[in-house]
Amino acid sequence: MELEIANGSAPLSGDVEGEGTAVVGLHGLTATRRYVLMGSRALERGGHRVVLYDARGHGASGAPPDGDYSYPALSDDLTAVLDTCGFERAILVGASMGAHTAVHFALRHPERVAALVLVTPGFDPASAEARLPYWDRLSRALRDGGIDGFLAAHDLEALPVGWRETVRTVIAQRLAQHANLDAVADALAAVPRSRPFENYGELGAIRVPVVVVGSSDEADPDHPLEVARAYADALPDAEMLLEEPGRPPIAWQGGQLSRVIAETAARVAGHSTI
Repeated sequence: MELEIANGSAPLSGDVEGEGTAVVGLHGLTATRRYVLMGSRALERGGHRVVLYDARGHGASGAPPDGDYSYPALSDDLTAVLDTCGFERAILVGASMGAHTAVHFALRHPERVAALVLVTPGFDPASAEARLPYWDRLSRALRDGGIDGFLAAHDLEALPVGWRETVRTVIAQRLAQHANLDAVADALAAVPRSRPFENYGELGAIRVPVVVVGSSDEADPDHPLEVARAYADALPDAEMLLEEPGRPPIAWQGGQLSRVIAETAARVAGHSTI
């Protein structure tokens, strides 16, 4: 079922399906709602009410006229989604930018979070500023050259030969889902300049169950494995998952990720009000 969230000047578009435990998915930078669970419907079939939505400026959602793509703004959007759906609490599943948004939200609104599944987090407080030229380069490439320009600027040669064409195809398909590529270019420049938290020590305040889903550096160099491990080490009730050697990342496998989410939901079901 289509979900429209009237959120001031940046209305959000999403989907809500199923009945049961509330699960809200948050995608990564330049992605859309399709790229959290990769099309898997296993959660809806298994007794979960799943909400997936396009972040501001992405997919079918509106772009903020003031260009605010900060984590406080993204967190406020998540509040609007939960309120619109009538969720007091939910399991938050975030990939990359979505993971950072979920962490920021959990620090601001711990009472509304039942559990977190953080998929390939990439924000590292120590290195974020040094990576800004990389994000600026991708932003300019997308704005000036569209999808082809973005692909040319993306370092696909760093990937194993067997995965390059798959990743290239997925990136092109993902970017084609956006109504406004200039807004995505704006987000590419703005989001990395916002900090969801200042240091890993702050994550000690998050007391809900957490699963951190990492990926090998060979498969996904933009989301270093050491960063995912730093999140898992800093979060008090966290476990770390990684794909088997030689296998594609769990983040790319919607069915496997859905099983992880369902297992997380089962952990909190006995003492949750979601």
